[in-house]
Amino acid sequence: MRDRSLPASPNWYCSRCSDVSRGGLLGVGAKNVICLLDVSASTCRVTGELVGHKDLVSGVSFCQHEAQSHICVSSSTDGSVRFWDSDKRMLIREHAAHQNPVSAVHWSPVDKNLVVSGDEKGIVVCHWYNTGDTSSFFPEPRTIFCLSCSPHTWNCVAVGYKDGMIVLIDVSKKGEVMHRLRGHDDEIHSLSWSPVASEDVFYSRPEDGEATNGVSAAEEKGCYLASGSKDQTVRIWSTARGKGVTTLKLPYLKRRGSVVDPGVKERLWLNVHWPKGRVTQLVSSCFSGELMMWDLAKSGKQRWTLFGTSSEGQNHSRIVFNTSSFQLPDGKELLISTSMDREIKCWDLASLDCCWTLPTLGGFVYALSFSPVGSGCLALGVGDNMIRVWNTLTTQNRYDTRSFWQGIKSKVTALAWHPTKEGSLSFGTDDGKVGIYDVFSNKPPQISSSYHRKTVYTLAWGPPVPPMSFGAAGGKPSYSLYSCAGEGVILQHDPSKLSGDASDIDRLIRDTNNIKHKLSPHTDLSWKPDGKVVAVGNEDGCIDVYQAPSLKLLCSIQQHHKIINSLRWHHDHSCAPERHSLLASGSSNATVFVHDLHSVIENPPESPVVLTEPYRRLSGHTAKITGMSWSPHHDARLVTVSYDGTAQVWDVLEEAAVSNYRGHVGYLLSVDWSPVDPDVIWTGGKDFTVQEWNVSKQEFTKPPKGKKMADLKEKMKTNTKQKKKNKKTTGGASSADLNGEAVTGEKVVTGLDVSAEDEEDEVCSTNSPVPAPATFEMQRKSSAVVKSKDKPDLNLLKKKKPRSMLPLSTSMDHRPKEELLQDCITLASVRHSDAPAGCVPGQGDHIHLGLFTDRAALHRMFQAEEEGHVEAGHFDSVVYLRLWSGDLEGALQLATEKGELNDHLLSIAPMAGFGVWSRTVEAFVKQLCLQEQYLKAASHLLSINKLYEAVDLLRSHKLYREAIALVKARLPADEPVLKELYTCWAATLEKDGHFSAAAKCYLAAGASFDAAKVVSRKNDVLSLSTAAGLARISGEVDLAQSLALRCAKHLAAAQDWVGAQEVLSSQDSLLVHRLHLCVAELLTVTLLHSDVVSTHSWASPSECRVDLLDRIRDVWQEQFSHSLISAGLDRVGGLLQELKCVESPAPTANVPLGQILLYSSLHLTRAVLSWLLDDDDQLMKDLWQTLVWLKDGGHLDVLAELCRMLFPNGDVGSKKHSKTLHLSEEAKAAAGSLQALVCYHRLYEFWWKNSASSQEIHNGLSCPEDEAEDRVMNGGPSREKLHPATGRLDILDFDASLLLSEPHAACQASQRAVKEVQEHLNNMVLQHSQGQGGQLDAGEKQDDGPRQEKDFQGSADGDQRSEGQETLLTLSTKMSSCQKELAELPDTIKMFPHPDVVECCLVLLHLSRSSLTLSDSLQRDAKDLLRKYGTSPSVLKASRRFLS
Repeated sequence: MRDRSLPASPNWYCSRCSDVSRGGLLGVGAKNVICLLDVSASTCRVTGELVGHKDLVSGVSFCQHEAQSHICVSSSTDGSVRFWDSDKRMLIREHAAHQNPVSAVHWSPVDKNLVVSGDEKGIVVCHWYNTGDTSSFFPEPRTIFCLSCSPHTWNCVAVGYKDGMIVLIDVSKKGEVMHRLRGHDDEIHSLSWSPVASEDVFYSRPEDGEATNGVSAAEEKGCYLASGSKDQTVRIWSTARGKGVTTLKLPYLKRRGSVVDPGVKERLWLNVHWPKGRVTQLVSSCFSGELMMWDLAKSGKQRWTLFGTSSEGQNHSRIVFNTSSFQLPDGKELLISTSMDREIKCWDLASLDCCWTLPTLGGFVYALSFSPVGSGCLALGVGDNMIRVWNTLTTQNRYDTRSFWQGIKSKVTALAWHPTKEGSLSFGTDDGKVGIYDVFSNKPPQISSSYHRKTVYTLAWGPPVPPMSFGAAGGKPSYSLYSCAGEGVILQHDPSKLSGDASDIDRLIRDTNNIKHKLSPHTDLSWKPDGKVVAVGNEDGCIDVYQAPSLKLLCSIQQHHKIINSLRWHHDHSCAPERHSLLASGSSNATVFVHDLHSVIENPPESPVVLTEPYRRLSGHTAKITGMSWSPHHDARLVTVSYDGTAQVWDVLEEAAVSNYRGHVGYLLSVDWSPVDPDVIWTGGKDFTVQEWNVSKQEFTKPPKGKKMADLKEKMKTNTKQKKKNKKTTGGASSADLNGEAVTGEKVVTGLDVSAEDEEDEVCSTNSPVPAPATFEMQRKSSAVVKSKDKPDLNLLKKKKPRSMLPLSTSMDHRPKEELLQDCITLASVRHSDAPAGCVPGQGDHIHLGLFTDRAALHRMFQAEEEGHVEAGHFDSVVYLRLWSGDLEGALQLATEKGELNDHLLSIAPMAGFGVWSRTVEAFVKQLCLQEQYLKAASHLLSINKLYEAVDLLRSHKLYREAIALVKARLPADEPVLKELYTCWAATLEKDGHFSAAAKCYLAAGASFDAAKVVSRKNDVLSLSTAAGLARISGEVDLAQSLALRCAKHLAAAQDWVGAQEVLSSQDSLLVHRLHLCVAELLTVTLLHSDVVSTHSWASPSECRVDLLDRIRDVWQEQFSHSLISAGLDRVGGLLQELKCVESPAPTANVPLGQILLYSSLHLTRAVLSWLLDDDDQLMKDLWQTLVWLKDGGHLDVLAELCRMLFPNGDVGSKKHSKTLHLSEEAKAAAGSLQALVCYHRLYEFWWKNSASSQEIHNGLSCPEDEAEDRVMNGGPSREKLHPATGRLDILDFDASLLLSEPHAACQASQRAVKEVQEHLNNMVLQHSQGQGGQLDAGEKQDDGPRQEKDFQGSADGDQRSEGQETLLTLSTKMSSCQKELAELPDTIKMFPHPDVVECCLVLLHLSRSSLTLSDSLQRDAKDLLRKYGTSPSVLKASRRFLS
């Protein structure tokens, strides 16, 4: 039974690695176990573990149905899904449907029997708890990151993938995809469903660019789904429509006093959680561990509230991976979060404050030590590169823990508190570092300048010994720090001067004891509490006891035969003095020995004694001893921990086992007895936990044996096998991503030489699946043992035996012994007498004898061997045999024929002569080309001085870069082939879209025009600007001007006026276009009032109402380096002629307003230039063209504003420099049209100022038959855009008679009549086509029919009566009559039209009735025109009240 415990850290980078049951039981995946914590009280308590997975736990989910709330499911990267009973801590069922690592699992909130899991290959599996059945689906071939079952519909499951895709599947239809939700562009980290089964709970604006088609979310059934992604956004999705409705961008919250970490956004894990009962509130994590509550019903930028703002230090310090919520019986809602900072926090969702924090551990617990000064202060040395100091006696926070990581870059393997100085804690690390922390300050630790080469095993404070003890009375410290490490050396450090060199105590031992032989490597040391003697454990199992301060050897204990792992002296506050000299020792042989050294210490012998028998022998452990601690409350009471996974309490005097603790999973590494409670012991081990337990409450008294021990070993063996498996698959993404970054920084520390224990590195412990049993003691083995252990496998060193060059003769040496002996007789006969009959050395059965006789026999043997190699296809061997025999040319010829040439043969080819060598090179080049080694082939061609062939070879295989480099290095600069290469390469690059590279090739080839053209093909601003500059530098003036003008137009369209002027300023000949852009900028900034990318200060709207032409002239003279006036009329005239050549399209209604202003400003620029030239005719025509662009485009509000700017006093003919205008007839018509247009807008302005309501006119013209009625209905220029009413006026301030031009009224009436006749004809043709049996396409009928009906809705009863009577002949006659009337009218009336005369008549008569004093003659003219030309039904209806 345990009281308190620090559990293992939750696994990292898992979407659902923690979950809370209805009863408040939290399940957390930590390594390969599920840690269970009771979080229903005011503080948390670890209640147990669920052990069984062979690899990292990737998901945990509780059943949320009341009858099964104690059942949970877990998934693992070992591919299994397991069902557990959390009350009984036992496995119910295991499913192995997945063949790949499982990445997500969720128990359906709707169906109590349905569990859904997904793996890294995209397989989704449904598990049925009641039947044990499974079914698999494969909706998408992508890596699954998370999944979530709908809380409202049992068959709907949301699946999030690594590439940002979210898929909604229907598990009742074999995983059919219901929707694919696209929007995220990176990993989906978390999914959470809305607790309400509707989509009308909060207002949300649609995503940009998404049309709602007039359907509200509430009209469709569905449920909102929240998703968190690595792309730094939270998105809310409508599952009914399959679209996003809201995107929440994470804010970057810089902490006060902290430096911005550029990598913090890259390490983001974005978890989202939708708490039950909080419909419009969503919890999400943020960049640096913050939690925030989003108010989805709130609009604006800051829609979030941070957790833990009431006081400092409440938030996590690193990214949050999982959140889950539950409700206490009293209604209080709590949220549980897990983070990379290795803390589990509980939050009150009402106040957003932290209720409690539970620290967790991310590595093996190597060291436990209670402070001898600060009562209850427990220091933990952990393999996650951190030290924890736990105040175990505090009552308010049972887990009051501080973490220290500064200066530590490796596992903390040893700790030791200063005996008298409070808060001074020394530490040793796996990389050999020794340092001292002051735990009550925030200062970084002091680090010793003397490093060990291997892991620090033990630290101990003791009295100083020489040379440090010399002069101790002169202010030297009373304690020195001793460290023992894996290389077998004990160093003495001066705590007051750690920057100085530490001393090796072996020198003092040798000098004092006159030792000449090599000392055994040391593995542990322990100072007696009174400081008189020190015990040193060695690698050979021997324990040496030395007397301070000279370190004279008193005795040598030789009872252990394996490495010493732990030494502990009995405390010196025992009632019996003889107990003070008890020394307990533990080694790798599982037996604990206790030695009584009282007599040796009290009566030191003259020469060292050897002890071979222990005082007490404590047997029971079944594996090596790793740590021990004497009880400070009892006499001779000892606790030991072992690799057998248990902690054992002993009564040393009785050699009796008192209590055995079995709460850990795996072996133990550290232990310490509580200094305040005699019944409490603290232990830590491989399972990443520190546990507090009571001696008196344990069920067992001895370590397990028999079947229990076998089961424990089998469990540990499983971990070992898994470790070996993981070593084979290192480098996988899962191991580095799941839970293991070193806390010292943001990088995993790699490449450290941490000896054998690297296999279980705790920094990677939460990194890699299930660390195997650590070999903490293995580091203490001798170098010889390590060498034997590290001896490479001989099977791996065996290389394939090379093929024999003389296989036939070699095979003859493997015949029976008798035949081999007979060969000796035969060879002797050949050499000393005549050869036996039939014996020809080097041939037949005696082929092998050719090696032992003359050269002729050797050549015969070679010939036979060659035949054998040819038959076997080993032509390379034939080549070498010919080479050895001196037939070099034959060898090269054979190699050429068989394609076996190589660099070696080529290097010796010159020995056969230049011709042979040259032919061989050419053959080798062909061989290399077949092998696609073109660069090597070209290099060999150079060796025989075939440069052009080498260039052609490279060019033919499109290696232009290498070919050009070769030509430039070897040939003159004017070589024609160089230009040809550049041109070919440029064409290839241009075809592939590499325009900038192609331009460089054209430039190198002297084709500057082509270079500029190819750069401009991108047609963006930067490319055009570059191309223009390139053309200008190269002297291509016309092209440079064209490209600069195109670039300026792009910039002007994007409202970047400053950039446009800068582009044109580089070309002096583009002055007129700069003038045009200057006018366009003035018009755009003044009329649009919209944001622009960049604009000049002179373009800002002017406060005073200045004539626009004057303002343009002033800006021109101010901004450009020469005055247009003083430059002479010829210069201005030339600019005008140049501007007239600029193409200006005809006005249409579909052109955007910005483009219209650009075209309109072109005519205005012409007008200003004409004004400067005193060309009144052209001035009036261009001013009219300026306004007609806006009129025909339908932008009447902007047109009215421009009229006021051009003619502030309303008179078209008043110009400051000319009192009288000399105009031609055509110009007079243009001026009249301009004046009428100005009066038209002033008439409407007068109307809005004086009329409270225009409803009568609206009602009178409710039928939009033609343009006149449309304008009246729409109010002409809108009332809001004109100046607001400043007071009533009774008299018009302009000549209204200009609006009542009868010739223009007649022209407009004829044009309306022509339009009506055309509409009747079109309708007739359509009816005729329908009557002929549907000759028109059905689509045309459906599309054109309603449009024709709509066109004719405006016709009154009179038109409808006459329509049936009119024939094609009568309509044609009427059309001819109207066209004749139009032809008889002057061309100037048709070229320069006036505003609709009938419309103006109606407005004037209406104003005369309501507020305006209008002359009788003007009223009479208006009525006469209405009677004569207002013939349409809608106008007749509107004018009835005026003409009655």
